[in-house]
Amino acid sequence: MELEVINTGSELLLGNVVNTHLSFLGRALFPLGFRISRQIAVPDGEAIRGVLLEAFERSEIVLVTGGLGPTTDDVTREITADLLGMKLLFNAEVMTAIEARFARRGLVVSDRIQRQAMIPNGALILVNPNGTAPGLYFNLQNRESDSAIRHLFLLPGPPRELIPMFNEIVVPILKDILPQSEPAQCRIYRIVGLGESQVEALVGESLLAIKGLELGYCARPGEVELRIIGSASVLDQAEDFILSVLKSNIVSRDQNTLEQVVINQLVNQNKTIAVAESCTGGFLSNRFTNVPGASLVFLEGFVTYANESKIRELQVDVGMIERHGAVSAEVAVAMAEGALRVSGSDYALSTTGIAGPGGGSLEKPVGTVFIALALKQGEPVVERHLFPTDRENFKWLASQAALDLLRRTLSELK
Repeated sequence: MELEVINTGSELLLGNVVNTHLSFLGRALFPLGFRISRQIAVPDGEAIRGVLLEAFERSEIVLVTGGLGPTTDDVTREITADLLGMKLLFNAEVMTAIEARFARRGLVVSDRIQRQAMIPNGALILVNPNGTAPGLYFNLQNRESDSAIRHLFLLPGPPRELIPMFNEIVVPILKDILPQSEPAQCRIYRIVGLGESQVEALVGESLLAIKGLELGYCARPGEVELRIIGSASVLDQAEDFILSVLKSNIVSRDQNTLEQVVINQLVNQNKTIAVAESCTGGFLSNRFTNVPGASLVFLEGFVTYANESKIRELQVDVGMIERHGAVSAEVAVAMAEGALRVSGSDYALSTTGIAGPGGGSLEKPVGTVFIALALKQGEPVVERHLFPTDRENFKWLASQAALDLLRRTLSELK
């Protein structure tokens, strides 16, 4: 069934408020067997009329958020009633609920507030215990019309009102509209170490040959999400192939971030980590400590941005810096070994590089970074990467490479 979402609110289009409704509704609808085919955001006021008319002609189910409030620009209810040829009738029960809510807060009900008790005849009231404006559901299946619309939901805009109303009231209605024995499933694989085109070249053609499988990619800095949708049996077939080709590059199949995966590996192996950072300026430590439970394994972080700090805090040899430069494999290893020694951890990561925009050379251009991993038991590992981008993305990509180096090492030692 074609399902469309219309989000109203000038604040969404001005950029003052992030539209979280679409992501919430998309996630909530998918397990029920529904997919959003279209979404549009419109400003408050009369603009809703045109998009509703268009939606009625092409979509069987339409969800509208916002425009049910008491102010002059909240006209979704009135315009909907006009388009459907329904009269607005005063509803005493809704008014009583509004008055009770205002009384609890010691507020006076104004004429504007009373507008919210005007209900189109033929609409089902969706009770809103978290606000004054009730939601409305229009079952239009028996309506004599050539338009596609069969089900219309008018829902409040504030998330604290929308989310509980949708989960508690709208979901049961939708389940009756489209009962399913086996709704489609979605599996997402988080992949590092490969670009989007590389992932597609490795698995795309074979996956597209699997009947009943929907395939998609989403590229982010330092990682790619591979998404497959279909029945459980189809997904199992696709997963076997994906794992056989990409297993070493797959970080997670449960939406866990790279740092969450690494923290879990450390906890499961009863190992600890310390970090020594130069070019990432504490960003790597920040990613570690953003994960709940990091205190079990993350011992210490050193931000040794200046050479003097590397020498003082990590005992990096001044002669080594003079011979090889602060951005070098040798200094990266010395930083990691220093952090390992000072903290007493099982592992230590280090980063040293040139974030730019200046400071590069032919031998070490802007974006160069050396990442080292020191181990209490084993020889240190060092990698050189090139991330010629802005400083913020540089730090993200460098930290991503460092975390993945640790992930791969822990996976091999598992």
